[in-house]
Amino acid sequence: MNSLGFNKQNKDTKVVIAMSGGVDSSVAATMLKKEGYDIIGITMKLYSQTKAKSSKSCCAGRDIEDAKKVAEQHDFPHITLDYQDKFFSGVIDNFIETYADGQTPVPCIQCNQTVKFRDLLNEAKAMNADTLVTGHYVRRLEDKSNVKLFKAKDASKDQSYFLFATLKDQLDYLRFPLGNYLKSEVRKMAENFKLEVSDKPDSQDICFVTSSSYRDLINKLKPELNIEGNFLDSEGSILGKHKGIANYTIGQRRGLGVGGSKFPLYVVNID
Repeated sequence: MNSLGFNKQNKDTKVVIAMSGGVDSSVAATMLKKEGYDIIGITMKLYSQTKAKSSKSCCAGRDIEDAKKVAEQHDFPHITLDYQDKFFSGVIDNFIETYADGQTPVPCIQCNQTVKFRDLLNEAKAMNADTLVTGHYVRRLEDKSNVKLFKAKDASKDQSYFLFATLKDQLDYLRFPLGNYLKSEVRKMAENFKLEVSDKPDSQDICFVTSSSYRDLINKLKPELNIEGNFLDSEGSILGKHKGIANYTIGQRRGLGVGGSKFPLYVVNID
């Protein structure tokens, strides 16, 4: 059995690896290539690079080029898939609607559920690949009857939370070779592999917005969420003005801009 859990030689194991252009997926791809696997790198173009709000986001124009350079450096094929429409309908629409419902969205989870582990996974299967590999920090362990997801060795980088909704048939097909490594070890491997991305910063923001620009996106796609209105108490009395429901979530206490109450005020409903 090889390192990915298949009863075949590495050279006969076809691997599709999702490459964001960052250090993690680049190291995973290079590591598997050096182990002799038959690998194909795929980068998803998720949004127009002219709309990218953050230089630290993944899958923007520069990141696609970085992924290509890794593939060229280590001599394996790389393709780019235009998933902009899929990303918009599967992730951004949900992002906006979640804010409309007064909740805080976690688009990375939605992206994994739809674009990565549905659309990209199906693409890998259509290419007759044995597995889809990602650079997530999570461990996948299997026994005779089941396969399970566990926290990564590096607790500070663990991403199992973002994969909690992964289905069994998806998990059967996925592999996460970095789950047993510390981030510092991955950085060191990138240096040893002489990857240009070895010192590239980790992505921090939501890939299609920054912490300050999400309101601009909401204002563009659903401007009614930024219309000012009244804060009402449970009896319908006006407490003050709000700046648009996109700026608040259920349970929020701070930053409401409403004073004069003897008791703490919380957002209990958004209508």
